[in-house]
Amino acid sequence: MFKKILFLILALSLISFKNKSFIQIKGSDTMVNLVGALAEKYMELNPTEFIAITGGGSGTGISSLINGKCDIAMTSRPMKEKEITLAKSKNIEPNEFIVALDGIAVVVHPSNPVSKLTIDELASIFSGKIKNWKEVGGKDRGIVILSREVNSGTHVYFKEHVLRKNNPNSKEEFAPSSLLLPSSQAIADEVANNPDAIGYYGMGYISCGQKTIAVAKDKDSPYYEPTIENIRKGNYPISRPLYFYTNGKPKGLVKKFIDFVLSEEAKKIIIETDFVPIN
Repeated sequence: MFKKILFLILALSLISFKNKSFIQIKGSDTMVNLVGALAEKYMELNPTEFIAITGGGSGTGISSLINGKCDIAMTSRPMKEKEITLAKSKNIEPNEFIVALDGIAVVVHPSNPVSKLTIDELASIFSGKIKNWKEVGGKDRGIVILSREVNSGTHVYFKEHVLRKNNPNSKEEFAPSSLLLPSSQAIADEVANNPDAIGYYGMGYISCGQKTIAVAKDKDSPYYEPTIENIRKGNYPISRPLYFYTNGKPKGLVKKFIDFVLSEEAKKIIIETDFVPIN
């Protein structure tokens, strides 16, 4: 597991780095470590410039961009039409960049004998239709469902692509018994300590404290682990783009940083942090 990057809060950053150029990035918890690693390298190359990064979820990042509270919103989902409309009503023109690809890993405790599940089985587990591990080949124990909070882009993606199976008419929701946790790290920590838990997060959070589940589109399809190679080839069925949004075409320091993120030099960092470069 790569090291985590800890950034000062905005107020302290402005005091400590008042003589430096400054970018504020907010949004997806899935992307915090990825963008943190990219920013760390960028600041090594540009020591008079500073980038502050905070999470809180994709919705938080988008709201911050709309309200002029950040330079870049990092999101694990595309902006919704209503968000774009709201932004334009405030003279904000969202400009989208796809910066990497991510696989959403489904994880259980290492002691759990279950090692593979179909999309249908995952949908039934997270919606509460399957309540006991023995129904999918595990022990006779109740399933503890862990989910990100509703403000999370990962939560939205998982609901739309797993629970609702890309059906826009589906109203499927997470089971009322689901425990909504505030971050991907919180899910990782809970799974590592709870033999009955199942959760999901961006594959950048995979560690030895959890076991990843191989996923198949259906029972007649092969099962694939959430690996860089499987995502690059389009084999792993729960994968997605990761985005930056700026207000209009980026300029100055914001453009300089985004150009670096999309550069050949950044590819190695993206791979090292367990994400997939877009090209």
